[in-house]
Amino acid sequence: MGDVTSSLDPAIADRLKRNAEGLVAAVVQQHDTHEVLMLGWMDDEALHRTLTTGRATYWSRSRREYWVKGDTSGHVQWVKEVRLDCDGDTLLVKVDQEGAACHTGDHTCFDADVLTGPTSA
Repeated sequence: MGDVTSSLDPAIADRLKRNAEGLVAAVVQQHDTHEVLMLGWMDDEALHRTLTTGRATYWSRSRREYWVKGDTSGHVQWVKEVRLDCDGDTLLVKVDQEGAACHTGDHTCFDADVLTGPTSA
């Protein structure tokens, strides 16, 4: 991701299992209601920035740059806690979301498109 050398703690970096692009999925959840807000992607530097600044920072795969949630929209994600799953390939980022989490203006990225629910036989 760019020419950035990460300052991520090596003890954390060694535990990450990154995809072919060097990224780890970050599931974002409202810390108090547990509502799933969105999915983002982080490399080592984005995770370092998230852990040290208290602001959720992601790697934009389409723009090929870092973005801090809320810098342009004002819909800031204040980081409360970050967890690593048992496989080391997914992060859970618990935040206090200000405003909409989705770039469409929806509260979450999962509000607009319900595919189906369980059906009875």
